[in-house]
Amino acid sequence: MSEKKYKVQTACPQCGCSAVSHLSKEEIRKKFGDVPNVEMECGECMVKYTAEMKDACPEWDEECRMKK
Repeated sequence: MSEKKYKVQTACPQCGCSAVSHLSKEEIRKKFGDVPNVEMECGECMVKYTAEMKDACPEWDEECRMKK
């Protein structure tokens, strides 16, 4: 059986370019940790911005809170 993937989706506040990633539980923990806000960088305009995990990936955010 394949590992569950979570959809992490954000949009750059400067140019509006969207980013979508499908990451496993381990990949999310390695890249972001269990934090309420994630640091992102736009692939188009290279601006760095913060996104709330509850908006970027509600399913992962809910799973993190249930484990506490």
